[in-house]
Amino acid sequence: MQAHPRIPVLAGLAVLLIILLTGAQPAADESRPVRREPSTAPQPMAADAFRSARTYPMVAVPVRLRIPALHLNSPLERLDLQADGTVAVPKDPDIAGWYDRGPRPGQAGPAVILGHVARLPHGAVVKVDRADGSTVTFRVTKVSRVAKTRFPTDLVFAPTLEPTLRLVTCGGSFDETRRSYRDNVIAFATSA
Repeated sequence: MQAHPRIPVLAGLAVLLIILLTGAQPAADESRPVRREPSTAPQPMAADAFRSARTYPMVAVPVRLRIPALHLNSPLERLDLQADGTVAVPKDPDIAGWYDRGPRPGQAGPAVILGHVARLPHGAVVKVDRADGSTVTFRVTKVSRVAKTRFPTDLVFAPTLEPTLRLVTCGGSFDETRRSYRDNVIAFATSA
């Protein structure tokens, strides 16, 4: 008896229909490479996948402030925030302080150093010695005096791409009632 020529075709269609309906996979042909499509399922991300690599040089902590024009040579106290959210001032009037939540002098951004009273001239050289024995030098490019009640926080702490220094001291007239100066003097300095 001779097989009908349509039976193999019908059998193949039946197998294909079963595969489509059940999702069954035909046995892999070992002689042909299997081509797999890339998965479109979301892949889990590492916890720090969005963190960028540090691209700025790490510099040592500042330990001393020197301003030759003023014959000033002061150790640096580390300063934090006070309860009211303002930066603390140095405890000793003869010692300057570095705001340690900001950039270190020599890193990109505005390093902020606070002192008590100093008349810093435009163009003055400011040197900051660091714990590793290195020194970074700045030159004052601008000096402004503002009322303490109108302190320009955004201007002093504004991010910069270059290493900058902000020196903030007291100035102006003295308020005998409050026992403090009425103004702040802010010196803006850039890396020399």
